[in-house]
Amino acid sequence: MSIALLVIGIILFVGLVVVHEFGHFIVARRNGVEVEEFGIFFPPRLYKRKMKAGWDFTINALPLGGFVRLKGEHDSDTEKGTFGAASLWVKSKIMAAGVALNLLTALVIFTFIALVGMPKLIDNQFTVHSDEHLISQQVLVGYVEPGSPADKAGFESRDEITGIRQPGYSPVGIVNAKELPSITKQFAGKTVDIFYVRDGQENWKTLKLLDTKAVEASKKTDSPKGYLGISPTNFSMHRYTWSAPVVAVGFSAQVTSLTFQGLGHALAGLGGLIAGGVTGNNEARQNGQASATEQVAGPVGIFVILKDGSLLGYQFVLLIIGIISLTLAIMNILPIPALDGGRLWITLVAHGLKRPLSQKNEEMINMIGFLILIGLIVLITFVDVKRFF
Repeated sequence: MSIALLVIGIILFVGLVVVHEFGHFIVARRNGVEVEEFGIFFPPRLYKRKMKAGWDFTINALPLGGFVRLKGEHDSDTEKGTFGAASLWVKSKIMAAGVALNLLTALVIFTFIALVGMPKLIDNQFTVHSDEHLISQQVLVGYVEPGSPADKAGFESRDEITGIRQPGYSPVGIVNAKELPSITKQFAGKTVDIFYVRDGQENWKTLKLLDTKAVEASKKTDSPKGYLGISPTNFSMHRYTWSAPVVAVGFSAQVTSLTFQGLGHALAGLGGLIAGGVTGNNEARQNGQASATEQVAGPVGIFVILKDGSLLGYQFVLLIIGIISLTLAIMNILPIPALDGGRLWITLVAHGLKRPLSQKNEEMINMIGFLILIGLIVLITFVDVKRFF
């Protein structure tokens, strides 16, 4: 089941690229701008098909996004049917259309999840209490302390802990992560069976918990220990009815705020990394690198998140896809060269100054932005491989 959800998640992720580019495609054609190519991913080209309307549909090798190539994309182009000859309003609509469809897609996904069961991921996650219905709650292993009883027994992150018992006695059910420390304390120093669920299969492991003396002694050190040695977390899902669209909008606002906070931390970390490198301050450089890299994920990171999320059900996978769609909308509205927002802001500034960019300058700005973007993606991919593997 989890493999099927992973495959579905990857297909939906690719679908976000198609949705984004379809926004540009449909708005351009409806406003008289000719489309020459609709590409999924970036070249080199793997597949090409000439469509009846005259444009090329292509599938390319680099899974870094997609593109719609319009006729005469430079402001200096004046021939009828070109992007350059379109009015400022039409250009703005075309460039903003991908953002709009990604935002709409995220809202639709969040509304659907709210109707069938929305996972709670954020502290103080937006909710409508009068219409909130708890439909499930699991206690998951968040972190396994190296060398702990749980580690020696082979517990893994995302295992669901369901109960604990002394051999020969009835199990004590665990339905809330806050209960686990007090329950394990009752069995301090004893051999117990821990019941858990992994990949949909129920099982148990027999292990000996740390005794009270060892746990109390560890509290006086820099590495306090628990009786079992895990950091449990609650994973709950809540369903809504009439308020589902309201929850979708509220959750989108929260994710948007957190995204900008994350970007702020990443930029601050990048600044610290550069400053540390220039001044030779290794501690500042390492702190800056950690702060910058922990806020972002590339293709490898997204794959790992989808793989892990597939173990928690289709709602979690859909939630990830919705968050990625919203993030694409946010990033593509920012003034980043080579992305939609960068092109839109350059066009608006040039129009305001009444000095259209020359084809050479426009291509140079977009090329520099594209190369920086590719460089960041390559760097983030290396960081993801080191982080997850």
